[in-house]
Amino acid sequence: MAKKIFVNLPVKDLNKTVEFFTKLGFEFNPQFTDENATCMIVNKDIFIMLLVEKFFKTFTKKEICDTTKDTEVIIALSTESREKVDQMINDVIEAGGKESRKPQDHEWMYGRSFQDINGHLWEIIYMDEKALKKQ
Repeated sequence: MAKKIFVNLPVKDLNKTVEFFTKLGFEFNPQFTDENATCMIVNKDIFIMLLVEKFFKTFTKKEICDTTKDTEVIIALSTESREKVDQMINDVIEAGGKESRKPQDHEWMYGRSFQDINGHLWEIIYMDEKALKKQ
């Protein structure tokens, strides 16, 4: 069974990408950071490896998805409250990202989506497990 999750994403400009996610409150592991890549820390067991496209291509023979037209993945992260969901989206917009669809409110689950500066799709969700059990 896996112990940690490392998601690898291609990015066009590593410095701008780090600046964007720093504005959202993420930190980076300097041990895994150079001119080709950085390791963004989501929590103690989840990491996003942001790899410059040229370096990313050394890991695959396939083409990199054009995120202006296609979606390769949607990364969903949970948070502690509905307010934290809204705050994250506000931070995203202020940092240069954009909301990608209308908020989804299912009473027990609330979520909003955004597109980062590289076109990758993310969801920030809050789930009230107590309310879910009542369903």
